Amino acid sequence: MRACQVDFKWLFFASLFPCMVAGNELNNAQVSFVLPILAHGSNIIMSNDDGWAEINLRTFYDTLVDAGESPVVSAPAENKSGTGSLDGEADEVEDGCEFDSCPPGSPAVGFNSSDPRLNYVNSFPVTSIAYGISTLSPKFFQGLPEFAVTGPNVGSNLDVQVPFSGTVGAAVEAIKTGIPAIAFSGRSGSQTAWTAPTPGYSIVYAQLAANLTATILNSGKPYLPEGIWLNVNFPASSSTSCSSVSDFKFVLSRIFPAIPFFEPDDVETCGDDRLPLERKVVGEDGCYVSISVGDSNKLDADAAAQEVVLKKLGELLTCLP
Repeated sequence: MRACQVDFKWLFFASLFPCMVAGNELNNAQVSFVLPILAHGSNIIMSNDDGWAEINLRTFYDTLVDAGESPVVSAPAENKSGTGSLDGEADEVEDGCEFDSCPPGSPAVGFNSSDPRLNYVNSFPVTSIAYGISTLSPKFFQGLPEFAVTGPNVGSNLDVQVPFSGTVGAAVEAIKTGIPAIAFSGRSGSQTAWTAPTPGYSIVYAQLAANLTATILNSGKPYLPEGIWLNVNFPASSSTSCSSVSDFKFVLSRIFPAIPFFEPDDVETCGDDRLPLERKVVGEDGCYVSISVGDSNKLDADAAAQEVVLKKLGELLTCLP
């Protein structure tokens, strides 16, 4: 397939500087990034289900780049929310990519000519990340990526939403090819173009996601147990509540309620052998982030995998009150 070289001219610079807005004008807002700790240039493949030009993904990408990591985006050309693990051939973009980020009639796969690490695939999230792993990674990384991250999704992905989430589907596709992955989702926000002034929640979610990613990478290989991914959900963030990275606390959780007398215990932590539900965690007052350990079936992983994650995250984790 012929790759589309989309020339966004000044628009690329808008993706690098969150204060840039459409029309070549600078917003007066000042943005201060809190960078991840001890970043070490890891090769990271990125995707989502909201589309390659959605501002959460672009802000996360910029934050990883600024932190010294080596990310490559391979995400759907359009919003493909709710498509789970659907897969399919990429087709020509008849009506153009989302937010006019590529013109009508563009080929099935393409990239930003100003930054070829920003790639679209006109298909599902699973198809997009698979293309990123099989085709883009050898080009940019000379091999497979070390890690995969998806999102931050616009809106939460909790319990019954998990099987239908394309953001989750892309992360699970990555682990099926042996790449450890984290799916990030945030309660606040709406579909927003990468050219818009960057919302505060998008900046905070990107910083939190980058810091958690760096924590896992700095824990050493294997980054996660084989066939394991993390489902991370950020609570609502606004200018008056949960507005700074320092406001947030991370809690190890589970995706689904355990079936009484059938499911074995979870890893023991916080004085309990049953982890709190992620929906309870993000709904608690106090800016709590849920981190659930999932398997390739999009179900809760066993206590052994949970224990590995518990040890890797160490002092980052806290208990609910």
